[in-house]
Amino acid sequence: MNKAGLKAIAATVALSATLAAASVQAADAPGVAFVYLGNPGDAGWTFAHDAGSKEAEAKYGSKIKITRVENVPESADSERVFRDLANKGNMIIFATSFGYQDFALKVAKDFPDTVFLSATGFKKAKNFGTYDVRMYQGAYLAGVAAGYVTKTNTLGFVASVPIPEVVRNINAYTLGARSVNPKIHTKVIWINSWFDPGKEKQAAETLIGQGADVLLQNTDSNATLNTANEKHVYAFGWDSNMKKFGPNAHLGSVVAHWGVYYNDVIQKVMDGKWKNDPVWLGIPQKAVDLEDLNSGVIPAKAMQAVAAQREELHSGKRDVFTGPIKDQSGAEKVPAGKTLTDPELQRINWYVEGVDGSLPK
Repeated sequence: MNKAGLKAIAATVALSATLAAASVQAADAPGVAFVYLGNPGDAGWTFAHDAGSKEAEAKYGSKIKITRVENVPESADSERVFRDLANKGNMIIFATSFGYQDFALKVAKDFPDTVFLSATGFKKAKNFGTYDVRMYQGAYLAGVAAGYVTKTNTLGFVASVPIPEVVRNINAYTLGARSVNPKIHTKVIWINSWFDPGKEKQAAETLIGQGADVLLQNTDSNATLNTANEKHVYAFGWDSNMKKFGPNAHLGSVVAHWGVYYNDVIQKVMDGKWKNDPVWLGIPQKAVDLEDLNSGVIPAKAMQAVAAQREELHSGKRDVFTGPIKDQSGAEKVPAGKTLTDPELQRINWYVEGVDGSLPK
């Protein structure tokens, strides 16, 4: 055999050895699991979390092994999923919806060497923590833009389930709008579901019928924006950029960048530096923003106002929930100079001045 043939054999053997080593490394790599309420699709809450998981996958490559489990209901069925993932030796398990919290926490007690992390939760254990992004900051910026665009002084909000997370976003949207247009009122329709395109569409149609000409949602489908597009009013995307689902109606999208958190926490767990303190990231950490603003509809002064408010939030010079803030009855809830603390924001159960209707009991 000539030298060229020997070199080719040597190269093949070396490549085989490299691939075998990589295979062993991948098999032995620490597992990172994501549990999803739905399937990622091409927009919304689960899509945004999945995009974050893919950022982590790209960053860490064969250093971790990612597992994704889709369409897991927020019920006792999820406990079985969490237990199975823990039994398989995953290093971290991300429970990416609020309703998983109690089920994940129950399983965490039986697997002390596994880190369980719950999105938008509030409970805590030695190996159990929570994380969130401050979507209300993006909602506030959307309100600022809406305050300039509305012609009816009536905004609409398609709301999912009545928990503090959603109430915060309704209030922030209204505060942002009224900061530039005090005449504005926000009408709210609750659909009691995170994802129900049919109900979301009906709610959007009802709000438009009540005079709302700029809509925001805290639900997972693109139905609100799509309906606004059909009815020739305006709306924002939520969780991810939804422009393609209603390009004529789209004013911008409030986008969550979960990869900022996932990349950071995976490294901390691998380094043995993770702590179970709650994490709540926002505009300063580039985990949330109002993106892809429609400059063809939003006037220049509104674009400038949004940019100025974004900078204030980014620098920490101001906060969305700094007083004076009144509730619906006109009573002062947050005095001038005071800012609601994170625990207070996580318990908020009242509407600010300008929101019509009452919270579901």
